[in-house]
Formats: sequence, C-alpha cells, structure tokens
Amino acid sequence: MSGKKIHFVSLGCPKNRVDSEVMLGVARRAGYDHVPAPEDAEVIVVNTCGFIGEAKKESIDAIFEMAKLKEDGHLQKLVVAGCLSQRHPTEIADEMPEVDHILGSSDMLKLEQVLTGKADRMLVGNPADWVVRASDPRTISTPGGSAYVKIAEGCNRTCSFCVIPQLRGGQRSRPVEDVVAEVEQLVAAGVREVNLVSQDTIAYGRDLPAGARPTLAELVRRVADVPGLHWARLFYLYPETITDELVELIAQHPRVVPYIDMPLQHAADGMLRRMRRGHGGERLRKLVTRLRKDIPDLTFRTAFIIGHPGETDEEFKDLVDFVTWAEFDRVGVFRYSDEESSRSAEMPDKVPARVASNRYRKLMSLQRRIAHKKNTALIGRELEVLVEGTSDEHEFVQMGRHRGQAPDIDGQVYLSGGEARPGEIRRVRITQASDYDLVGELLDEGEADHAPTLTVDLPKKRISLRVLQTDGRTMAT
Repeated sequence: MSGKKIHFVSLGCPKNRVDSEVMLGVARRAGYDHVPAPEDAEVIVVNTCGFIGEAKKESIDAIFEMAKLKEDGHLQKLVVAGCLSQRHPTEIADEMPEVDHILGSSDMLKLEQVLTGKADRMLVGNPADWVVRASDPRTISTPGGSAYVKIAEGCNRTCSFCVIPQLRGGQRSRPVEDVVAEVEQLVAAGVREVNLVSQDTIAYGRDLPAGARPTLAELVRRVADVPGLHWARLFYLYPETITDELVELIAQHPRVVPYIDMPLQHAADGMLRRMRRGHGGERLRKLVTRLRKDIPDLTFRTAFIIGHPGETDEEFKDLVDFVTWAEFDRVGVFRYSDEESSRSAEMPDKVPARVASNRYRKLMSLQRRIAHKKNTALIGRELEVLVEGTSDEHEFVQMGRHRGQAPDIDGQVYLSGGEARPGEIRRVRITQASDYDLVGELLDEGEADHAPTLTVDLPKKRISLRVLQTDGRTMAT
C-alpha cells in the first residue's frame, strides 16, 4: 500500500452507489488506497442520501461519526458529497465545521481536486451538469462479478412527495453506445451480472434528439447481447405503458432476468391522485396481471409509501388488500416524511406518526408472510446461483444469489456441500427457507475454465460501503 489511505461511506440507493464507485476510481487514480477501517484513513468521504427523513438522519449520523476521528489527529480531510449536500450545502458548511469539502450530487470527478489539495471548501455545482460515462474511472464494490450500471441521471416526473428532480436535475439518458461500452469493459474485467438503474428507467431515451432516440428495449437487448454477460436486470420501471417489445424481451431473452422492479407507491385511487402518480388502482391490477401472465417465473419487486398526507384508514385498507391479492415477491415500505419544497409537504391532513408506524408494521408483517411462503415454495428446486463469496455473518459459509435476488436489496442463498469461487454460476438445490434468505446445496463441480478472474477493480471482499435499505433493514456491505 502507498502512504495515502481513503475510506468511503456510501448511503442510499444503488444509483448513489455507482457515484461512490466513481469516486473510488478517482481516488485510486490519484494514488489513494482504500482501507476498510475508517480509523486507518487520512481522508474519509461520506456520500449522502437526502431522499427521506430516515435517510437524511442516517447520513448526518455518519458524518458526525466520521468527524470524531479527527480528534486523534490521524484523519486529515472529511469530504461530504451527494444529495444531502446538494440540497443543504450552506447548512452543512455552517453547522459542521469538521467538514473540509462539500461536493454535490454531480460533482464526483471534483474529488480529484480535493485529493490533490487544489480545491475550495464548497464544490457544489449544478446537479444537471454530469452523468456517468464509460470513460470515467470506477472501482466496483459489489462482490462476485456483479455491477450496477447507471443508464440515465435525473428525472422529469412531478410526483408530489419527491424532490429528486431538484437534487439530480432533469432526465439525462446516456447514449446506447456508451452504456454498451461500459458493460463490455465490465465483462472483460470479470463481471457476469449487470443491473441497469436510473431514476426513471422506463423513460430512457425520451430526452435524446428525435433522430437518435433509442427505446429502452433496444438498449436492454444490446446490453444483454454483450458476449460473456450472463444476467441483465432492470430496476425502477415506472408503472406506465410498457411496450410489448420490452415485455417480450424480459420474458424470452436468455440473459435478461425475469425480474421487474416497479415502485407503485400506493394502490388507492385517491392516494395515487394526491401523489400525482398518473394512474389508478384498477390500472395497476391490470398491469400486474399482464406482467405475471406474459413473463414466466417473474420476480416482482415494488415499493409503497404509507402515511402520506390524507391517507385514510380506508385507503390503507385498499393498499393492504392490493398487496394481499398481488403477492409480490419483494416489497419495500417507506414511512412518509415531509420534504421541504415538495407538494406533499404543503398538503393538509397529516397522518400522525403513531398511525403511520402502525400501518408500516402491519404492511411489513403481511409481506413477511408472503415472502416466507414464496421462499418456502422454492425448497427442492434447482436454481442457478451467482456466487458472491464468504458470508458477512459466517466466515466459513459461502453465499450467492439466484436470479430473483438483486444485490444488496434482496436476500441471499447460503451454500453448503462444497466450495465455490466468487463469480461462478453454480447449480444449487434449495434445502431451507426463511423470510428473506435461502439455504442451498451445491450440485455441480464449478466452472473451472469459465469462472472470471477478478481484477483489482472487482474485489473478492466487499469494499466498506454502508447501504440504507428500502425495506427498513440497514446492513453494512
């Protein structure tokens, strides 16, 4: 190792994780080595989330926790980046003197100025100034040959509860060729699974010039056809018109995972109108029915907000009935929090915190039972599992994921009956199930000649990035 050491704390969604990985790449290019223990670092970067109150609190707590390390004199620079600093740069500067540099949500590449000692304290720019490119430096932090790929930045929606367009700017789609180039680079380095993310994935390409406006299906097909890639997965599909071409691709392409991540937010007509979601409960039922029918073996993940202003007992009951009917494979539940400058923050009829908490517990309890039922149904089945490596909780147990489990968001498959290498795709028979995780027995001998050789940019162990989960579970990764 060199004498320059850096530590990262990344909070929030997978999109934020990609930004953290770009900053990891910037740091490496500047001659810094990542260290897993913050007390060993001379520079610490906290990449914050500012989406909801819980995430903001987690971000602030992380900043203060890291700031304490200045007391022993070893930590020289504390850098705060991301959505929280984009939204509240002045407050952070005034109230947190321990913070040496403040970067916004599109200032990832400015970290190099900080590390070379040529930067002002305030480096928060226009959130619409940047979108990741294949040529940007990046160090992957997800283990086992998996990576997130951001296909667009920003959002043009006007959902009443959301301030992401203010924090990230309007929709900015990457050209197809640039996304494909990044996937080719990742596959050449050993990645076998890519997870395509953006704030509004279904709107991909709509902001590009009319003569060069690709469809999402076109992009996904190009990515899935990259030689050497095994799985491609889609995230954050807005519940509007999904083309037959895209549905057919998810259903039939051998490397496109039959996995739909579609945050529906609610199911009651009145709530959906107040949220400015542009669709009603009956339409959502038809959409779920269609996707279940047309995509065999579909894993359906969604998310809901409970406790939004005006949510009545009857509307919450509509949501409970909808979740009971749909039996989603995965559900994340957010407790609503007022976000200043959002339309919802100005609405009357606030739901008391106690009522929102009770609704949260009821919905999560319902979904836990559904998830356990779904997992139990997998016992005895043989599944392909992407091996990630050693379990965080049990050093003598290996773990991986089947195609219905997204990295860091869904559960794990804990492996028995042999040895496996990170990045291998193995046949596994499921033997046990819990609410979120599975246990399986390795059946084959591995891919001796085909398993990827992981480069320095694809760690066998997880780089220390702390992730705030959307289903209420917080885990260190």
